[in-house]
Amino acid sequence: MTTYKLRPYLPRDVPALAAIFQDAVEELAADDYDADQRAAWATAVADEEAFAAHLATLLTLVVEADGVPAGFAALEDNAMIGLLYVHPRHARKGVATTLCDALEKLAAARGAKTITTDASDTAQPFFAGRGYQPMRRNTVIRDGHWLGNTTMQKTLQPQGDAS
Repeated sequence: MTTYKLRPYLPRDVPALAAIFQDAVEELAADDYDADQRAAWATAVADEEAFAAHLATLLTLVVEADGVPAGFAALEDNAMIGLLYVHPRHARKGVATTLCDALEKLAAARGAKTITTDASDTAQPFFAGRGYQPMRRNTVIRDGHWLGNTTMQKTLQPQGDAS
């Protein structure tokens, strides 16, 4: 049985997180984005030094499965889930839920009333199931290819509110 553990991001995680990013895009997004779109999207982590620098600017959390990173997510500006990627082997096993639960609690603790994300077409049903509402449709150009996503928002419960 796999045991999952939530922890803060460490600089040594960069290669593993870049691999999770690429594998998640390639495998989990295959039904929603074509091969060229996925290849363009995956270029976001091609420069691991730049990826590391970006992660260092965010509040990034990692879920480990038996001591190895299985997924990661990052809170941007205390009110936006800027990244959320799970290795395909651990998809639909609670990793994304663990990460979102933690980021939503952190955002609320830091005073955010709402939390947003730019959800890929693949991730949109996951966020909708968590109570996120679609706000607007976006088009991002990556490496000459158009990628669609949807800005979604959720109202957070104030800290200390058990309802």
